[in-house]
This record gives sequence, C-alpha cells and structure tokens, in this order.
Amino acid sequence: MKKRLVIQVICQVMIGFCANAQPATNIDSLLRLLPLQGNDTVKVQLYIDIGDAYELNSPDDAAYYYRLAGRLSEQLNYTRGTIKYINSYTGLLNQKAQFDSSLLLNKQSVVLAGQLNDKLILAKCYANTGNVYQYTSDYENALLQYEMAKRYFEETGDSRLVARICDAMQNTYRELNQLEKAMQLGVEAVTILRNENEPFSLGLALVNLGNNFSQEESDSALKYYKEALAIFEKLDFTRGIMACLIDIGNVYLHRYDADNMKPCYEKALALAQQLQEPESEAIASRGLSHYFLYKKNYAQAKDYILKALAISDSLSLKYEHVKNLKSLSAVLYAVQDIVGAEQALDSAGIFENEINNEQVQQRTLMLAKRFEGEKKDAQIQLQQVRLKQQSTLNYFLAAGAAGLLIISLLGYRNYRSRQKLQQAKIEELETEKQLTATEAVLRGEEQERSRLAKDLHDGLGGMLSGIKYSLSNMKENLIMTPDNAQAFNRSLDMLDSSIREMRRVAHNMMPEILVKYGLDKALKEFCAEIDRSAVLQVSYHSVKLNEANLDHITALTIYRIIQELINNVIKHAAAKNALVQLDYSEAEKLLVITVEDDGKGMDLAALAQPGGIGWSSINNRVDFLKGKTDVKSAIGNGTSVLITLPV
Repeated sequence: MKKRLVIQVICQVMIGFCANAQPATNIDSLLRLLPLQGNDTVKVQLYIDIGDAYELNSPDDAAYYYRLAGRLSEQLNYTRGTIKYINSYTGLLNQKAQFDSSLLLNKQSVVLAGQLNDKLILAKCYANTGNVYQYTSDYENALLQYEMAKRYFEETGDSRLVARICDAMQNTYRELNQLEKAMQLGVEAVTILRNENEPFSLGLALVNLGNNFSQEESDSALKYYKEALAIFEKLDFTRGIMACLIDIGNVYLHRYDADNMKPCYEKALALAQQLQEPESEAIASRGLSHYFLYKKNYAQAKDYILKALAISDSLSLKYEHVKNLKSLSAVLYAVQDIVGAEQALDSAGIFENEINNEQVQQRTLMLAKRFEGEKKDAQIQLQQVRLKQQSTLNYFLAAGAAGLLIISLLGYRNYRSRQKLQQAKIEELETEKQLTATEAVLRGEEQERSRLAKDLHDGLGGMLSGIKYSLSNMKENLIMTPDNAQAFNRSLDMLDSSIREMRRVAHNMMPEILVKYGLDKALKEFCAEIDRSAVLQVSYHSVKLNEANLDHITALTIYRIIQELINNVIKHAAAKNALVQLDYSEAEKLLVITVEDDGKGMDLAALAQPGGIGWSSINNRVDFLKGKTDVKSAIGNGTSVLITLPV
C-alpha cells in the first residue's frame, strides 16, 4: 500500500510541474475554434487544451493533438510551446511505460528551458525528468534532477512547489534506505504545507513521512498516520482513508496490539471492497488473519489468509504473495500442520528468489543503460571535438594569406590531435570490451549459483524432507527391538543433518541475508558459520562499512571475493586462525579489505602460474570493481591479502 501512495504523490508532482496547461473544457467547443485560428502561438495552446480534454478518456487522440502542438511550435520557433508539448506528451508516455522516449524528451525540455532563462519553467522540467528516473528505479539520477528543481523552486520563492519536491525527494531517499535524509525532507514538506493551507498535499506528505518513521519510531509514525487520516476523512478522500487505516493497523500489528488493529483492518477491508481495490483487500485480510491468530481463533485466521492468498495469486502480486504465504505458515504451525507450514515457507522462498532475481536483472539492465548513455555522451563529445577542430582548420585555410608555414603547422597539429583521439577511442573500446566480458561472466556465474541453490533447496531438499516424513510415519507402525529403534533414530538424526547441510550449501551459493540485511551482516554471518564449523577460527571486523553506499552488484562481488579467499585458506593454508577486516574511508571513498591467516604460507611466484581458478576468479572480480590487490606471504609465515576498492 505504501508503494501505491508513493506513486500517487509522484503523479501529483507530475501534474503540478506541467507547464501551465489549461483545464480541460468541452471538446466540441475547442474543436470548433481550430479552423478559425491561424498558425500562431495561440493555436499551439489550443492544441494543448484539446489534448488535455482528450487525455482522460482517449489518450491516443490526446497524443495526436500534443504532437500537432509540438510540430507547430517547432515551425514557429516557439520554445515555450515546445516545452508545453513535451511536458504534456511525456505524461502519456509515462502512462504507457515508454520511459526511454519520455526521458529523452524531458532532457530536451531542460535544455530548452535553460535557453529561456525562466527559473520556474526550468525547475518544473528538472522535476519531470526526475520523475521519469524515479519510475525506472534509477534513484541516484532522480535525486540529481530533484535537487536542481528544488534549488530553482527556492529561488523563485514558490513554497508550495518546494514542499512538493521535498515530498517527492523523501520517497526517493527512503528507496535508497537513507531514512535520516528522508525524514528531514518530509518534515520540511509538512512544515511548509501546514502554512499553505493545502490539506490534500499535506495528507499525502504526512503519510509518506509516517512511512519513513514506521521502521524505527512507531510512535511518530502513528502520530503522522492519524493526522493524515483526519485530513482525508474531512476531505472525504476514500482511498486515502483506506491507506491510512492499513498503515495504522500495521503499526498496531508490529506492537502485537490485537484489539486496536482489528477495527483498522475491518474498516480498510470494507473500503477496499467498496473501491474494488483487490491489493488493499488482500493486505487488510492478512491483517485480520494476524488478529485472529493472536486471539487463537485459528479457523478464522486461516479463512482470512486464504482469501488474501487467492487475491495475490490471481493478480500475480509477488511481494504480497510472499507475505501471505509466510502468514499462512504461521497459522498452520499454530494448528500443528507442520508439513503444510513448511510447504508454505518453501513456496514463499521460491517467490522471494524470483523477486530477488528480477531486482538483480532490473539493476543490471539499468547499469547497462547508464553505461550505454555514458558511452553515447562520450561519442558526442568526441564528435564535437572533431567538428571544432575541423572548423578551426577550415578557418585557417580560408585565411591563406597567413602563409604556407602557418598552414603546415596547423595541419601537423590537427594530424597529431586526430592520432590522439583515435588512440583514445581504441583504448575506450578495449576497456568497454573487457568490462562487458567480465560483467557477462560474473552475471552468468551468479545466475548459475542461483539456479543450483534453487535446485538443491527445491529438489533435493524436498526429497530429503519427504523421506524424513515417510520414515517418521513408518516408525509409528513398526515394532522394533531397542537396538533397532536406536539405529532408526540415529538414521533420522543423520537425515536431519543432511537437510541442514544441504540448506547451508544452498545458502552459501546465494546468500539471502546479503539481499535482506546488507554486506556487513552477510559477511559477519558467513565468518561466524565458518567459525562454528571448527574448520577454521575466523575473526571478523568492519569499520564504517554501513556508511558505504554499495549497490547490489558491488556488494555481491565483494562477498564472493572474501568467500573465495576464506575457501583458499581452508583448502591450502593449513591454518588455525584467520582475520577478515573491512575498513571504509568516507573522505577517500575507499574500501580496504584485509584477509590474513597463520597458515604455512606460499611462494608468491606460484600465483602467476596458470590453472589457479580460485585466484583467477578473485582477480577478475577485483578488476571488475577497478580495485588493486597486494599479497604478502612467506613459507611458514602465513599469508596476507590486501584489496583496495574505490566505492
């Protein structure tokens, strides 16, 4: 539900930042004016107004008139008209998820607005561009655009637009898990809107601010949600009321306050059914299931969670489906249906893997697009340099009176410059080729690990669990001697150990804790697990690692580097103790990784020999992250590996 309100706020920002569009009026009356109007700036605005009137019920017709406005503006060299066309037309492109085209046009509008020297229009164009990045989950670029918009809105003195951009930015910072900054911007937005008498915008900002506090400060979150609820009730905004009731119910749910959560979820469920909002209906039904679970009314709890599951399954709502499956598992555990509960958890795990894979693929695609964009920008800059050089050469050739000596010198200079540019292009292409190959290998390796982990967990894990279940049932119907019974129980214990070992291997191949809690906790758990196994005593330390802004690909690559280094220690070093330390420097933007052991050491010349797959894998990953590796070792004196990564 929080995601839906975030989208509503972005849509509101988009509408508020469009360039002075007129309210839609009667379409027929607007169409009758067209033949009477000459090809001038007034006709451009008339096309925009007709598009606005069509937009709600006939988007294709709206797009047609917006394009007419764009063509006429281009013929008239009417820059403001071109910006109006872009702002209106890209709204339709965003609705159709055609974000690449929308982004290209919005970037063009920023350039055009800069030529007008109109700070308000420029701020709106930056904000609309930021919205497109927000839709595509490119939150870093979205913030860059929003910061520029906020700066110009503040310079124009329009406090309402400052509040709206602050509201949009708090959602973006929350997506980046920078809650302190998100809270700061949310408080700024709410403070401004309280003084501007804009209750609807204030209510949305309060909900978003409550979302920022919901994870750590439930009292503050509850206060903001209740204030927003009172505003929406006064405005008779049913969807807002429903959203607030669910959010308030969730706060009470995490406080285990069953009596207070029940009326919230009941009212939200009724409103969701009235509004025909199945996703909200599923969330409210899950909340009521938890209420009846707390009250030990397991039949009612199961009935509500099955209703929620049916909705999330029919609509392919994967995030909600995972939550519903976990809630079903809790209900089944409560009624002692252990097999059913385990099956529900296994199904939830499958969907979580799918979600994680989709997120990784989305992030990879976004990085690829960004890389391609940077590549195109570099090519454009190179072309601009070439054109500038050619123009300079032509100018001096036209001024032949300057003499053959000057012409010769300029020709030689131009030749040398071209050589340098061509060499730079060759080096750039080689670098691009290496990065692409390395990224493809690493992505393929992680996909294979994920597939194998899934096969182990779902295939072998399911078979072992089934065998254990069958043996347990068989035991009840067999008459055995005490010795045989002891042997039978020992076999069951060995089967349990096999299941745990299989799950440990699957976890190491694709660690869920890395996705959920970040690199620091994932490495701490990995080292602790090695330590518990008694194979190697591993000491783990980290300094300011949580302050490093690591994307998923970088974090996963660092995890694999340390995993491979520790595996090498276990296999080859004959060591008793090992140290893993990560030290992040905010000032230098560097992450220093140290892995040391007290093993037998090695001859460093052996690292250069072919055939060392593990060390080659480590080097490839370090090169991919543009890092440096320093290895120190001597026979009998252990080994120390120091890796420095720019982050």
